[in-house]
Amino acid sequence: MPPPAPAEIKYTGQYSVNPMDQVSFRALCARIPSVLRRIARMSWAVDRTAVVLLLVCQVTVGLAAAGQLAATSRAMRPLLNGGTVQERLHVALPALIFVAVMAALARAAGAVSAYGERRITPKLTTETDTTLVASVCRVEAATHSEDGFHDRQEAAEMGVMRTHVMVADAQQLMSSLIKLVTACGVLSVFDWRLLPFLLLAVLPAGIGSVLTARVDYEIHYANVANRNARGMMRWWATSPKFSDEVRANSMTGYLLYWYRTLSERADARTLAAAPRTLRIALASAACGGVFLMATWAALYWLATTGRIALAIAATAVFAVQTILGALTQVVRSAAAVFHTSLYLGDMADFIDEAGQKAPHRGELAVQAPIHEVRVEDAVYRYPGKDKPAVAGVSLTLRRGQILALVGVNGSGKTTLTRLLAAILVADEGKVTWNGTDLAQVDPETVWAATGLVPQYFAQWPLRLRENVTLGQPRTGNDEPVWDAIDAVGLREAVEDLPDGLDTLLAREIFSGVELSGGQWQRVACARGLYRLPELLIVDEPTSQVDPAGEHQIFQTLKALAEDRITIVVTHRLENTKIADQVIVIQEGRITEEGTYEELAAEGGEFARLLALSQDR
Repeated sequence: MPPPAPAEIKYTGQYSVNPMDQVSFRALCARIPSVLRRIARMSWAVDRTAVVLLLVCQVTVGLAAAGQLAATSRAMRPLLNGGTVQERLHVALPALIFVAVMAALARAAGAVSAYGERRITPKLTTETDTTLVASVCRVEAATHSEDGFHDRQEAAEMGVMRTHVMVADAQQLMSSLIKLVTACGVLSVFDWRLLPFLLLAVLPAGIGSVLTARVDYEIHYANVANRNARGMMRWWATSPKFSDEVRANSMTGYLLYWYRTLSERADARTLAAAPRTLRIALASAACGGVFLMATWAALYWLATTGRIALAIAATAVFAVQTILGALTQVVRSAAAVFHTSLYLGDMADFIDEAGQKAPHRGELAVQAPIHEVRVEDAVYRYPGKDKPAVAGVSLTLRRGQILALVGVNGSGKTTLTRLLAAILVADEGKVTWNGTDLAQVDPETVWAATGLVPQYFAQWPLRLRENVTLGQPRTGNDEPVWDAIDAVGLREAVEDLPDGLDTLLAREIFSGVELSGGQWQRVACARGLYRLPELLIVDEPTSQVDPAGEHQIFQTLKALAEDRITIVVTHRLENTKIADQVIVIQEGRITEEGTYEELAAEGGEFARLLALSQDR
């Protein structure tokens, strides 16, 4: 019996409708000029010299194409006239040489254009990728809890990927357009009646390409959620950090089944759309073929009836081929640019949305020293939740105090610390530092004075030194780093590493090493202590640390408490003995507060949890 398949991910509300469904064909085509302008602005911002180079090369290619056609016409007259072969070639030689020079010029311009494109593309990709990462990093923390936010981020990632090709597509489109205009100008001198047939011959292919791109985007949009879930599962399943759990718990088979099932769902959507794209391609090819035959028939009629000279007819053959090639390239490049515009639109919309959701709280600043942090009737609900995570909490913290937060999982402890650190802003009530409401304060000034050791800390693929100093490197002197390492009892382990503080902490990278879970937790604690913050928050700081290390860390917290406000979140109630005040939180509310001894003697929730922790 096969394992259960992963659940279908279905959107509701604003994300349930493909934004392209309500857009007309005319509006779709109108996106091309706007996306060209956007690409031009983005390219100009990263490398103006390369942009100028591309424009000059495109104009050069167009003029070279016009020169080739005009010279071909001059060469055809003597070649088709009477006389010996040598005489005809002698007369036509200057025009033929000019044709060769123009062809060489076009090739040289193409090579220089490729150079300009290679200058712009990596810079543009880096810029857009960095902008996207910065946008995600800077949004309000609550935004990450909104439905669909991370799927929109996944869709925006496709826009970053398309930057690898969008400059090439845009410059090919502009180059082919210039070549088309110049070739059409030359052909119109011969006989303008051929132009409508040529345009009609390629127009169906253009329409078909735009319609196909729309179908491709429809598939892409439908697969966003699956692709996001599959990407996360891929990372978790293949990361060596979790490989022991995957193997020892026999998870491999189901994870592979789950991954393959999501992939097959995406494939099924693609395959279901294949007949539509085939019908579009066949219809556009048939229409284009009919008009192309009409073009050659018109040229034949003009030549046989004497309406144009034989030399001009021969030149027109070359002109028709040039224009058809340029038109085909225009269609292909325009379709590629249009395709890119869909994904760039997702990226731009996401970055704009993220910019609107970045903290814009006020221009006030908090300054050290922080003597008092106060919470007044604070209420906070996560997006989409009716029940508040923090419900009417009031408390006062003063410099030199250690506060311990206690409660069962989901009681609101971590949410309260996020309010205290200005990571979240209270929906009702307020949180103040030295009397200043954090809702009116630039949060960067708060975070500069905050040290946080979260329960789920990051294991950064950096050198050990950067893992300690990350976020607030004070000096090139390593003495403060060693002080923080000594404070958590990690010196001996660091000295045993192959490169000491310069050791790369990433087993997945060549020459990198991996720490144990307890050692990583000590690094996280050292990171918080290194900052010497005004407000230090430690959430289960010793859950993976041995008893000796746990004792040292809590003794260090107690010794350093005088110059800051310290908050300890813990399920190990014995550790709350170091606290000046212990607060018990249940369902987002403070139900008990006092010292360890007072609460242990009262017989309330704290005493109950303490008894359970000792009942082994």
